[in-house]
Amino acid sequence: MSNPVVEEISGRIHRGELGPGDRLPPERELAAQLGVSRDRLREALLALEADGYLVAKRGATGGRFVTELAAPFAAWAARTADELDDIVDFRLAVECQACRFSAHRRTKTDLDAMRRAVARLDAASTPREYRLADVTFHAAIAIASGNERLAAAVERARGELFEPADELWQRGQGESLADHRLILGAIEGGQADAAAGAMADHIERTRRELGTLVRRVASS
Repeated sequence: MSNPVVEEISGRIHRGELGPGDRLPPERELAAQLGVSRDRLREALLALEADGYLVAKRGATGGRFVTELAAPFAAWAARTADELDDIVDFRLAVECQACRFSAHRRTKTDLDAMRRAVARLDAASTPREYRLADVTFHAAIAIASGNERLAAAVERARGELFEPADELWQRGQGESLADHRLILGAIEGGQADAAAGAMADHIERTRRELGTLVRRVASS
């Protein structure tokens, strides 16, 4: 049976909101954020430790930290190899539609958020910085769609994919950054079909590159 708390925390890790070395908030605070009891949270954290996502450290500077993620990514790759196209198709459907709505509904505040995210992508000097800027950009588009259900679907779709920050970073200095600029330009211009098309090209690039990585890891 799936565990919604495990899915929520692992989804944050998959999307890059939490990355290697990050410390989770204290149990009381995290339980309040997620709206669950501490016992239920503790059960989920233990499951995530068993799956290799988290490691517990004792002492004054202790807590639960995100691991380097090699083991959980390998397990995800093996589990997902035959389902990757379905997961990417889901992301393609919801993010392209979010772009269409955003091109018509975006506000100045929305555009400013997207522009700041692209500027952060361009200035990023580490994989972690690039990943967080990428998360911010896609979230800004989802918010600009003006549809809370669609924004939640975008978040879920991105959480189902698990792309190591280093892999994203390797693409970030070239084609991926150019993709983001094209998407932003189309949304700025109110060009719904162009925005959706640019997002589709971006996600299809992810399908090809992540597919190659998943097959390599799953077969090793």
